Amino acid sequence: MTKAMLVIGLSFLMFFLCFSYNTAHADSRFKDDVEFLKQYVTVILLKDPESNGEVAIVPEYQGRIMTSTAEGPDGLSFGWINRELIASKKFEPHINVFGGEDRFWIGPEGGQYGIFFPPNAPFDLEHWQTPAVIDTEPYEVVSQNDKQVSFRKDAKLKNWTGTDFQILIERTVSILSKEQIAGALGVRIPPGIKYIGVESKNKITNTGTEDWSKEKGLLSIWILGMFNPSPETTIVIPFLPGSEENLGPKVNDAYFGKVPADRLVVRDNVVFFRGDGQYRSKIGISPKRALSVCGSFDAKNKVLTIVQYSKPDTLKPYVNSMWELQKEPYGGDVINSYNDGPLGPGKKPLGPFYELETSSPAEELKKGEHVEHTHRTFHFIGSEKELNYLAEEVLGVDLQTIQSVFASN
Repeated sequence: MTKAMLVIGLSFLMFFLCFSYNTAHADSRFKDDVEFLKQYVTVILLKDPESNGEVAIVPEYQGRIMTSTAEGPDGLSFGWINRELIASKKFEPHINVFGGEDRFWIGPEGGQYGIFFPPNAPFDLEHWQTPAVIDTEPYEVVSQNDKQVSFRKDAKLKNWTGTDFQILIERTVSILSKEQIAGALGVRIPPGIKYIGVESKNKITNTGTEDWSKEKGLLSIWILGMFNPSPETTIVIPFLPGSEENLGPKVNDAYFGKVPADRLVVRDNVVFFRGDGQYRSKIGISPKRALSVCGSFDAKNKVLTIVQYSKPDTLKPYVNSMWELQKEPYGGDVINSYNDGPLGPGKKPLGPFYELETSSPAEELKKGEHVEHTHRTFHFIGSEKELNYLAEEVLGVDLQTIQSVFASN
């Protein structure tokens, strides 16, 4: 681990210590989470009339998908929610980790083109600040029905170099039908499966007076999903096989220090990563390696989660969020996964939770041009046979393999 990475890790550690421990809600019921949220914020519910799928969205939290269920109000609630922070009715310094399984962010975070640091400020915790437009400011509801809700927000941002951005954020969240889920994933949905599919279509438009350029900095759409962990949850990220000479490393596991071998297993074309909320670590997949899907399997609750995103057909630049002056500011990852855990000896985790994240490319937008990024989240509950079919078809790996990777640890 480089000195810069160590500094970043320690900075995050110091920051997260300011948060109180949140008990894991791995067995939370959807209706309990919705009732809790309604005490503090507006909750918009989307429902699929053909199934028991429901989705809870909060305009005050940037149109965030807080949680969903595949089994109606009494079913499992999939999104992790920071009840303690929400109930406090207070904003924390630096960032407000409300939770949610699809939140809208903008990158890059750090570096000379980062938007989380004032111009020319040191890359340290004291100067790190999540922009309010992706942290505490509400988004306007533009339209709404039982299956879809759209939001918009005008914003101004400034990066570390001093470049000003004026943007329009547009975001539409939709609950997907069985046919739409099957079509998006290219599979049939077995009759015994309980399912929920939700999609966020996200767009940022350059509404300023100048074109964007790599030399002054670019922006990207960054969607992060926080989920309830279990002792038997394994994150699965398939990737493009090939030599490191041609495609680079199979996985980037240097975010918070190298991930131990009993928590990260890399095969020829797939990464297995623990999602148990017991060890703080993060990994990333580069644009040369990334496919359009990733997922996880919770063997305890028999839940298969799939995340799918709009991956460009051609190789594009992606922003780098490292807290340092970067040699490769457009050499960032496309897919990321984070596993929460204790923040040090004797310390408690932030959640715990685990994350599945995807990003859009960094585009040189002319005045009036936009970039879009679609992020879909699917949850399936059913028999092992039915779930195995979906895992093999979408992730390219069977459940027996997924469950055996960390079974001896």
